[in-house]
Amino acid sequence: LVGKSKKMRELFRLIAKIAPTNSTVLIRGESGTGKELIARAIHCHSPRKENHFVPVNCAALPETLLEAELFGHEKGAFTDATYKKEGMFEVADKGTIFLDEISDMSPLMQAKILRVIQERCFNHLGSTKAIQVNVRILAATNKDLEKMIQKGTFREDLYYRLNVLSISVPSLREKKEDIPLLAQHFLTRYTTLHRKKVKNISSQAMDHLCRYSWPGNIRELENVMERAIILSSEKIILLEDLSSHLRPIFPRKETSP
Repeated sequence: LVGKSKKMRELFRLIAKIAPTNSTVLIRGESGTGKELIARAIHCHSPRKENHFVPVNCAALPETLLEAELFGHEKGAFTDATYKKEGMFEVADKGTIFLDEISDMSPLMQAKILRVIQERCFNHLGSTKAIQVNVRILAATNKDLEKMIQKGTFREDLYYRLNVLSISVPSLREKKEDIPLLAQHFLTRYTTLHRKKVKNISSQAMDHLCRYSWPGNIRELENVMERAIILSSEKIILLEDLSSHLRPIFPRKETSP
């Protein structure tokens, strides 16, 4: 985690208080703000840090596959189940499971997650045997869960079970003073990865980065920096190295003396 803004200092203090507990945590923030990094930081500063941290993107899998991934299955439980398989909850036993975009889960899956939280057990698909599990659950969403509850698309009882502790991750436009630090962080990472000799960022380019609104947040900044490093033909990132959708903010600035 990179940042020294007031919002990031507050976030670091909150993580330090939350990490040593076993309570469920709901991490809320826009897409690209680094919610999984927050979850990993909580795990790495917790008593469970020596055990597995298991991230699951609930939005990336169809319901049937998500259920099999989370809870595992017996051989023959469904057509392609040619062998017995452990679920993510078993892999995360004594550790932490991170349910990213939990708001994308169906009501049926929400009910199954609620059972794990309440009873600390679940069943493999194709089995009636309860499997006990000791796992800390962290969840994240970029949606308004309160509105989803009103619409009947998210379970209120699950919301209260998840929201024992809550973290709101600021968007990048809310902490623009962290942009130079983040840009330098990505510069170091991607010059090493791509074996480039880029050493710095021009003041024009940095000014541009700091003024842009970043709708894609840190993920967008990371992508812009990686692209600029790959395309740069100098030892310094210039304004023309930045993505074309950023440059129109100051269309005449490049020709300024």
